[in-house]
Amino acid sequence: MNLLPSAEPAARRAALWSFAYFLTLLAGYYVLRPLRDQMGIAGGVRHLPWLFSATFLVLLAAQPLYGALAARLSRRLLVQAVYHFFALDLLLFWAASWAGLAPPLLARVFFVWTSVFNLFAVTLFWSVMADTFSNEEGQRLFGFIGAGGTAGALLGPLITLVLLHWLAPRELLLIAALFLEGALFCANRLEHAPSADHPSARPHRAEAPLGGGAFGAFTALLRSPYLLGLAGWIAGQSLAATVLYLTQARLVAASVHGAGRQTALFAGMDAAVNLLTLLTQLFLTGRLIGRWGTGLSAALLPLLYAAGFLALAAHPALGLVIALQIAQRWTNFAFANPARQVFFTVLSREEKFKAKNLIDVVFYRASDAVSGWLFGLLGAAGLKLAAIALLMAPLSALWAALSVVLGRAERRRAGAGTALHAQETAP
Repeated sequence: MNLLPSAEPAARRAALWSFAYFLTLLAGYYVLRPLRDQMGIAGGVRHLPWLFSATFLVLLAAQPLYGALAARLSRRLLVQAVYHFFALDLLLFWAASWAGLAPPLLARVFFVWTSVFNLFAVTLFWSVMADTFSNEEGQRLFGFIGAGGTAGALLGPLITLVLLHWLAPRELLLIAALFLEGALFCANRLEHAPSADHPSARPHRAEAPLGGGAFGAFTALLRSPYLLGLAGWIAGQSLAATVLYLTQARLVAASVHGAGRQTALFAGMDAAVNLLTLLTQLFLTGRLIGRWGTGLSAALLPLLYAAGFLALAAHPALGLVIALQIAQRWTNFAFANPARQVFFTVLSREEKFKAKNLIDVVFYRASDAVSGWLFGLLGAAGLKLAAIALLMAPLSALWAALSVVLGRAERRRAGAGTALHAQETAP
């Protein structure tokens, strides 16, 4: 069975390089993730809430700096600048760890840095995808491309487990830097992959400066109902995921005792999600998004949450929470997230890189923080888990309706873009 949905040879080559790009990028991150978690403990568990707040503040401060950089550089140079910067940071962390400089402080800084790196690197990747592939190509190919990230998420921990038999943990920083440079190599090869419709379009597009200003993302978000809808989609996902995660944390703490048993439970859940996601992304995602459309595909996630929260309101049990957690993560990675990434293909180039970064990085982390506080306030007000779940069900239904509205708006924008392109290329 052909793993790639039907596509022109040029688009297939670009999709394969994108697959490799995402694989190496996430493999590098998942090499770093165990180090981040260990350093979070080394930096003091009591400091974790402050580290989460510090992550948001760093992202907020970095947004205009990134916007200014994106305004002046071409897409190719922007990708090189960002990934070389993060690779250099890894070398500096390795040197500081080798020299034994202020271990508790270094651990806290590294925890924040890794959280920032993950969001920035992955969001930039999807910005490049939205700028590289057409709306129609994205519907068919983003599922397959996403499978590269899932494969990297499986590969990274395996490499970590093997290398720790011979290397000190800090040496993993160098391995992650190599993966990051490998991702950059794939990104450079992607820039030379011609467009399916216009063989010279992609290289020229990669060299064109993005333009605009450092704060263009903020003004674009406030002026565009479509971008506000995308921000609302992220807020809905963050709220639902945070409520489910904190519900899971409470029930696991009460029912599963011992760090070993809890770790084994979470590892088993991760394995199930990654296996289901990889198989779906390789064989089904592109075909089903093409058949259902992006709106319905994105709505699958909030509809699942709505049904799951109703079930939890009736019977708030650990087994049900685990099943819902696996199902929602699979649905998100396999269907909702690829569909949501297609929403960005109909934006301007400046919006794809600046507004998308604002929504997927800064607004996402802000929504996480607000959702966590909201869950705590509801609990402090005396609401039990069942009551909170019942409250979340209609909110998830509204989130599903927003998904459908965004899908219709995306189709209108795609149709308008196709008509404009036809006029521009008419003899």
